[in-house]
Amino acid sequence: MDLQKHAERQGTAPAVSELRASDADRDRIADMLREALAEGRLTAEEHAERVEGVLAAKTVGELDVFVRDLPAAHAGHTAPASAPAPNRPAAGLIPTDPDDSVVAVFSSAVRKGRWRAGRRIHAYAVFGSVEIDLSEAIFEYRQVVIKAVSVFGNVEVRVPENVSMRGTGGGVLGNFEVRTLDSGEADAPVVYVDGWAVLGNVEARPKRGKLVADILDRVQRKVDRSVRRHLER
Repeated sequence: MDLQKHAERQGTAPAVSELRASDADRDRIADMLREALAEGRLTAEEHAERVEGVLAAKTVGELDVFVRDLPAAHAGHTAPASAPAPNRPAAGLIPTDPDDSVVAVFSSAVRKGRWRAGRRIHAYAVFGSVEIDLSEAIFEYRQVVIKAVSVFGNVEVRVPENVSMRGTGGGVLGNFEVRTLDSGEADAPVVYVDGWAVLGNVEARPKRGKLVADILDRVQRKVDRSVRRHLER
């Protein structure tokens, strides 16, 4: 029976728990299980058993069973935005020249802590390692492009959980992996990670527990302005 016609006949949409699980859903649950193992909440046997169940799960509800007794499952995740972030940055908003370059040649280089993220950041690792940590950065622009190139090296990008993220690139005998994110905040920054990994590694993913605090500040300022306009009428 066609599911859409069945839902229309019933007059209700399928519950979230009945939705088919995606690879991103499985990765999210697997991350929770990995952290629970590291914290000693699960034994190695329990972890292996639950991971096997996660890989076999078909729906979101089946996945939730494996983390129902873990604190991470009740931390309150932001609901996905109704309109996902665009796959490419808006034309003309991102300069061709980088605002910041991070280069490691037979060495390592790190950008982390409280720093201002420009519109374009270039990262090059040649027989070296580059870490770009945006988890505490100040986002002055809504769209940020990171060009990451790794040649016999490693580039790691870490972002707050409440931003959106997209990636375009590939690997030549290497690994290019960008975790797609959709923030539930309309004003959230969007981080685009582009590049190549040649006999190396480029990886971008969220840093659990880290949020962009000024998103909340911007939302509060909008509310305050709305209240003031209402009072001035």
